[in-house]
Amino acid sequence: MPSTRPIYLKTAGDIGKLVRERRRELGMTQDEFAGLANVGRRFLVELEKGKPTLQIDRVLSVLQACGYDLYGHRR
Repeated sequence: MPSTRPIYLKTAGDIGKLVRERRRELGMTQDEFAGLANVGRRFLVELEKGKPTLQIDRVLSVLQACGYDLYGHRR
């Protein structure tokens, strides 16, 4: 059963690591997963490497394909 505990993401690298781990759990190549998320392979590679200057709407599309929701929580 998948974990439902919140994951604290502080950096673009944290998001990239989360995406890479989920893609690997699904047994998908970067090409396959990029197609599922409706982004290019290059974009996915840059996201997984933690590039901090990517378009947020495309990042959200990848997170959705991973099965993650993004929430804001006030500190």
